[in-house]
Amino acid sequence: QVQLVESGGDSVQTGGSLRLSCAVSGFTVGRDSYCTAWFRQAPGKERESIATYADSVKGRFTISRDNAENTLYLEMNSLRPEDTATYYCAASTYIQFGCPTEAARFNHWGQGTQVTVSS
Repeated sequence: QVQLVESGGDSVQTGGSLRLSCAVSGFTVGRDSYCTAWFRQAPGKERESIATYADSVKGRFTISRDNAENTLYLEMNSLRPEDTATYYCAASTYIQFGCPTEAARFNHWGQGTQVTVSS
């Protein structure tokens, strides 16, 4: 059974940093046929995938993984109030055409961890 458990969310001030973790069980990160991704959802907005090349987070967010720990990480620096959201890690088995980016194509989700950035 696949499980994803996020942790590390917190309330920080503008300019602060956080590292979110996603502990994975049920498959081996980087080896088994799953794609993984980070998403975030702000109040009243759609859930969006976090692409580190996107202008909104470029140069501030880094995605990494520790294969030995079977854990995903999202390192966030220079946080802004607009980064306030619930952050989720997700896994997808719908990888026939490469790793998806749409939330609807991810079939395993963590419970989310809240990040609040105050000005």
